[in-house]
Amino acid sequence: MRFLAISRRGLVFFILSALLAACTVVVDDGPRPRPSRPHPQICTMQYQPVCARRDGDRQTFANACLAEREGYRIVRDGPCRGGGGDGGDEQTFCTREYAPVCARRHGQVRTFPNACEARAADYRIVDNGPC
Repeated sequence: MRFLAISRRGLVFFILSALLAACTVVVDDGPRPRPSRPHPQICTMQYQPVCARRDGDRQTFANACLAEREGYRIVRDGPCRGGGGDGGDEQTFCTREYAPVCARRHGQVRTFPNACEARAADYRIVDNGPC
């Protein structure tokens, strides 16, 4: 009889534990904000030009990573055509040397890895070194 009483208590405990484990609470705070995609901080220096856009400003970058790092959205592979900061239809090939310059265009100031890349993006160099 005592064995039967322990078994009943164990069975009741097991059933109550299973019921509690099956209970879930769902809290809905409304729509969740879409997580922002972090911009890459370090990019390789391969040359695979892309045309990118931000706030109506179209610009050619040496590769997609560099464009995304500056907060631009890729529009198409290859350089931008007809204006948009790419110097026309002519492609500009720059060396990968790191000699930073501060450049300006339309009131926007930006640091470029070297003077060639600043000129290729149709920026005017205002100072040697980062901005």
